[in-house]
Amino acid sequence: MSNELEEVPTAPVGDAALDILFRTARTYTAWQPRPVSDARLRAVYDLARMGPTSANLAPLRIVFVRSEAAKARLLPALAPGNVEKTRTAPVTAIIAYDLEFYEKAPQLMPHADFRTPFVGKPDLIQESAFRNGALGGAYFILAARAFGLDCGPMSGFNADKVNAEFFPEGKWKANFLCNLGYGDPASLHPRNPRLSFEEACIVL
Repeated sequence: MSNELEEVPTAPVGDAALDILFRTARTYTAWQPRPVSDARLRAVYDLARMGPTSANLAPLRIVFVRSEAAKARLLPALAPGNVEKTRTAPVTAIIAYDLEFYEKAPQLMPHADFRTPFVGKPDLIQESAFRNGALGGAYFILAARAFGLDCGPMSGFNADKVNAEFFPEGKWKANFLCNLGYGDPASLHPRNPRLSFEEACIVL
């Protein structure tokens, strides 16, 4: 039977959830003056941490920058176009990865030795930490949306400055930043197009 005749299955979570997570979710650069509670940040992390990573070693680390004093430490590392959107965001998450993630292996993967293969192998550590930390950052964005927050993920910062300011011991490294809060819908522009399945995918 041709695949074209197959019925597309209904998504188990339903259209409302798909809209919140993907279809109507947007990247915000302007924010309503509404605070984000510690309880909500904790709920977001507790959901994001459930996403899969290699050997469950979970190198994602997050610093939530909320106070004026903390923002003052972050803003000098930003590109000019990112300063105001970050200054006015209720919270900015520094999405980072831990270069000593494998030290948690006995806790996170107790039935096998997943620590030893990384010891003394900086290239493998960097590759795995960055890849799986980036996965964790993506889970974090979806979790934030699931708990009613809007997100403004961004590059456009000097990672060396952020690392020196927030991670001087060198164990954690910044990957990207994500502003969090309740976005101002009036600031949105029409959504930009996305690539079609035919442009972006190959079935072999």
